[in-house]
Amino acid sequence: MTTKYKQLHNTLFGVDLQTPLVLLSGCVGFGQEYTRVVGYSNQEIGAICLKGTTLQPRLGNPAHRIYETPAGMLNAIGLQNPGAAKVVNEYLPKLDFNETRYIANVSGSTVEEYAQVARLFDDSPIDAIEINISCPNVKEGGVAFGNDPDMSARVVAACREATSKPLITKLSPNQTDIAHNAQRCIDAGSDAFAVINTLMGMAIDIDSRKPVIGNNQGGLSGPAIKPIALLKVHQVYQVCKQHAIPIIGQGGVSNGQDALEFIIAGASAVGIGTGLYYDPLLCADINATISAYLATHQYTHISELIGTLELND
Repeated sequence: MTTKYKQLHNTLFGVDLQTPLVLLSGCVGFGQEYTRVVGYSNQEIGAICLKGTTLQPRLGNPAHRIYETPAGMLNAIGLQNPGAAKVVNEYLPKLDFNETRYIANVSGSTVEEYAQVARLFDDSPIDAIEINISCPNVKEGGVAFGNDPDMSARVVAACREATSKPLITKLSPNQTDIAHNAQRCIDAGSDAFAVINTLMGMAIDIDSRKPVIGNNQGGLSGPAIKPIALLKVHQVYQVCKQHAIPIIGQGGVSNGQDALEFIIAGASAVGIGTGLYYDPLLCADINATISAYLATHQYTHISELIGTLELND
């Protein structure tokens, strides 16, 4: 791992991140796809979150799966993946764990399935496990788990029993009280949070008078959701700071200023997703902007900036 960004290097949930940037699940496949892009370097990122994985292979949702919207994107992939065993046995051995950290993203239709997938990744070189309890584009599990604090806690507790890896719970914005849900997940054993997942949305074809997305609805990502994501990070941080629980802040980050806003709101790391589709080399610019900001404001380390938001009277 590089020492290029010493002031950005941090240890979160027991894992060393060389920069605060995390490439988000569903946007970078299973960790090798972006390494084929000329000019891309894993040294610019702290971790890669692999594509959502279930116990059995899934074909995903019918087309259309992706639709561009003003300042964002709807997606309803439906967790298409080859199954956890194949990911562990065939995909992970191809990754270079000396370049960056890798996080598995686990999903399931039942609490038991979440635990089974977590158990498979426990016996692997993966650095941490993200629990996707908030996927808005599958017909079972997903939102039903993520929007119910009791179910969220049950899933986290089951995964906690199944693995000793650090657990990152991905929280849904489509719920009444995200801070309460976060507290329940901390009590159940979550080591960190990813805040937020996509919001539920729809696009309509006026000629057919049907939803554009084959699944009828999908998850909205991109710059359009950033104001919501910032508020949710701030709300969850009020709980997390009492327990020294880190947050990966995400939702609409497309430049360095966006990333700084999330850090000031309480994020210890920043997730990059839809922004990569516009600029695959975005992370180098974001790191440079954060570094310059720290120097200008006389911070010696990024940790000094986390959660420094001062609310108006």
